[in-house]
Amino acid sequence: MTNRPETPDSPLKILVIVPAYNEAAVIEQVVRRIRQDAPAVDVLVINDGSSDNTSQIARAAGAEVIDLTCNLGIGGAVQTGYRYAKEYHYDFAVQIDGDGQHNPKDLNRLLSTILDTGVDMVIGSRFITKEGFQSTFARKMGIKLLSSLLTLLTGQTVTDPTSGYRFCGKRAISLFSREYPTDYPEVEALMLMYNRELSFTEIPVVMNERIGGVSSISAMKSVYYMIKVILSVLLMKSMKKRAWENRYEV
Repeated sequence: MTNRPETPDSPLKILVIVPAYNEAAVIEQVVRRIRQDAPAVDVLVINDGSSDNTSQIARAAGAEVIDLTCNLGIGGAVQTGYRYAKEYHYDFAVQIDGDGQHNPKDLNRLLSTILDTGVDMVIGSRFITKEGFQSTFARKMGIKLLSSLLTLLTGQTVTDPTSGYRFCGKRAISLFSREYPTDYPEVEALMLMYNRELSFTEIPVVMNERIGGVSSISAMKSVYYMIKVILSVLLMKSMKKRAWENRYEV
């Protein structure tokens, strides 16, 4: 893992963070696809307390692996990756799910977008061109509700707030290494960026159905997720408003 894409000024260090919990059936394919389609990046699998042999398979496929001693959930696993990226001075960090939904061939377009626009994070959205896997009807309705809420609260159009395909620059890495939501963090992470005045944008990507494993979000968890996230982002928005109102108080 020594070859890296270069800009005219200096080489770039790019870390791909792959959170994985009991993904033994698919993690080899995920890691090998990343290394094939983006050979210049480093791949870090966060083994989130798996009870199967996800860790051994990921290492054999050529990834670096951090083994968490217990299951922290997606938020804790992803933040572990950002802390690693911060500690080892990476220029960029990319989240890619461990279930095979994200296409590593899109990494160059994500990188080009963040370099061209100067934003702090680029999100791969499946709902701009609406190609590829679009999720179930019920989940699409939930995502649409969250998209409308975030668009209203931030003043920026958001089409795919639950996408875990995210390409982050140094400011976002620094923020997420210190603060990152737990449970199902993607939506709250966008509000966190908004509150800290970091920028993000979306580009279209084509996602696949998961190539193995089972989603961690059941029907009952989906209800909990929607209620928790809506309340959380409203609270985060009110905190931002109070902080702004108190900015000039003596």
